[in-house]
Amino acid sequence: MTERTNEQVLRGDGVEAIRSPAGPYELVHLDAGALRLTAVPALGGRLLSLTLHGREFLYRNGRLLDDGLRPRPGVRPVPQDGPMSAWLNWGGDKTWPAPQGWDGPGQWAGPPDPVLDSGPYGLRLTVRGRTAQAVMTSGVEARTGLRIERRVEVTAGRTAFTLENTLTNESDRPRRWAVWNVTQLAGTAPGSYPAGGVYVGTAGSGRPETVGLIAGTGRPHVHRTGRGVLHVPHQDVVGKVGFPDASGWLAHVAPHGTLTQRFEVSPEARYPDADSRAEVWLEHPLDAPLEHLGGLRPLDRVVECEALGPLQELAPGQSTRLTMEVGVGATTGPVEVATAWGFWSRLPRLEYGRPTGVFVPFRDGFLTARPSRGGGEPVPCGTLVAGEACAFDIKTGRLAAVGAGAVVVASAPDGSEPTEVGVLEAQRSEG
Repeated sequence: MTERTNEQVLRGDGVEAIRSPAGPYELVHLDAGALRLTAVPALGGRLLSLTLHGREFLYRNGRLLDDGLRPRPGVRPVPQDGPMSAWLNWGGDKTWPAPQGWDGPGQWAGPPDPVLDSGPYGLRLTVRGRTAQAVMTSGVEARTGLRIERRVEVTAGRTAFTLENTLTNESDRPRRWAVWNVTQLAGTAPGSYPAGGVYVGTAGSGRPETVGLIAGTGRPHVHRTGRGVLHVPHQDVVGKVGFPDASGWLAHVAPHGTLTQRFEVSPEARYPDADSRAEVWLEHPLDAPLEHLGGLRPLDRVVECEALGPLQELAPGQSTRLTMEVGVGATTGPVEVATAWGFWSRLPRLEYGRPTGVFVPFRDGFLTARPSRGGGEPVPCGTLVAGEACAFDIKTGRLAAVGAGAVVVASAPDGSEPTEVGVLEAQRSEG
């Protein structure tokens, strides 16, 4: 690959899209202020950096890439094929087809994969007003018949972005596949940060809450933290667990920040991997490769948050799509629910007659409570700053107007776009 030297910058209202050289390939930066994304189309269309005020959220392999996302000396960023032991795991966020396996043509036998995982993706950049968008498109992979498109869009002033993944059947016969988005994040040592790990929202659909999928050295431990929430703590195990009852949100909590993912689920559809709508893979450093996993030998603590779309029968030319909303913000503890506006680290509740709660928004605005009785005026609860924690703050004279059942609303600074983000729960009994 030849060195790239030219930089291109597209500017909008508070956003920039930048193509910049990085050795044998180019980086694509989408800058929305506090939030900055960096993609490398040449490396399978990956997102390899996601920062909030300079704090990195994505895992990347420092043995392969330097701090500027350039390949280390002796590392060749070329398409790869072969067993798992030959895979160059760059890290970051990528899209694959599911189900994965090596038993026949109905399974994707990767990674590695010379087209979808490690091949070069085409690029189209646009900036319009307050949004910047990068569209990365793979070649056609002969074994699956698929082409993958990844569409990433950021908006000025927001600490969340949209990721739309599309699989298109470019072959001459029907194929059955599902979208599989894989986000790699850095884990921490077991017990070093008890609130850390992955939180998964559940739907109460009657499907199994969890299914064991892969046991490299064991199966990840999962426990319930509250109504409709499961927690996979950071732990030293190599293995994967699936979530057939996932409701459509995941959150990874670490000391440097919290990342959430929201995606639509189809209650009646079939999903890969024992009907798993979401999956979590964990790995930690090992002294020897795992021969039953293709010679995989993990060298770092890595957490994968994996969102899946339903299995779809695709006629030639047809597509299936999974759209995700990904947001980042401050860590204040466990995540109880993720919304389009932000996430609750502590849901709104009455505690000894006073409303409490901690909300981390993805955009600036205001938090208000609308009393459930009498149609009274909204009561201010706090000022929202994108990516920062907002604790309930209600003046004493307004407490009487807010009681159990009050609707909590987030709105833009000018009062527009009011959106219900929670309901004030009654005070818990004291035993």
